[in-house]
Amino acid sequence: MLMPPVFVQGLGWWSTAWPAWPQAAAALRGEAAGLPAPASGRPSPAGLSANERRRAPDSVLMALQVAEAACAAAGADAATLPSVFTSMHGDLAIVDALCRTLADDPLLLSPTRFHHSVHNAASGYWAIGAHNTEASTALAADAHGFAAGWLEAATQCLADARPVLLVACDTEAVGPLRSVNHSRGLLAVALLLAPAPRGPQDRAIGWQLQPGAVAAPPLRSAAARSLQGNAGAGALPLFEALADSRSTTLALPLSPGLALQLALSPA
Repeated sequence: MLMPPVFVQGLGWWSTAWPAWPQAAAALRGEAAGLPAPASGRPSPAGLSANERRRAPDSVLMALQVAEAACAAAGADAATLPSVFTSMHGDLAIVDALCRTLADDPLLLSPTRFHHSVHNAASGYWAIGAHNTEASTALAADAHGFAAGWLEAATQCLADARPVLLVACDTEAVGPLRSVNHSRGLLAVALLLAPAPRGPQDRAIGWQLQPGAVAAPPLRSAAARSLQGNAGAGALPLFEALADSRSTTLALPLSPGLALQLALSPA
């Protein structure tokens, strides 16, 4: 059964090559000539002070950057939004640093690195930076993390009849972890989902659960394919579709026996 649609009111994007949604959307439509050189600098979310930005890991900076961008695009008050944060692995560089310290000298373990390693670190920083006291959910669902996060955010949005912020972020495996974890590059995306549109600029997404196994949709653009090694690549088919104004349908794997079917159309 097709569920009532949710409406995309704001988007956020950060990757090394395309640090904002307008550039990324053009690249995902195939309008960018070739792949750009990596951008210099780290994300710089306004909600964190300069000292906090220096201490925060890439996962936190990316997540907050795209969350702020999605809220700004929607004209939404970040302090009033419930949120869903999803990541396949959290921050792999922090995990590598903790493992190295535990192996070499456990007494030197950094409390700051430890609190950055927990799976809800980004959502915690978001609550502080945005002065947000609304409910927040942190999810991990292996390769299906983005689809699971989307399902959670859309369900909350419709059940509570209020906008919900969805943020997905994954980092690159470093050190010995690279031999067992194949996530490469940096990618963070955000969507502000609402139960009703503001106007024709919003995209409607109807959805339903579909029994049976499905393969991830093929990526159409060179830009998306350049990011498919990241653990958060499950978001790329939907963001390719959002970069294009045409109506379309996609099926995202949720588990080996279940899929999330999405139907995109203008509001």
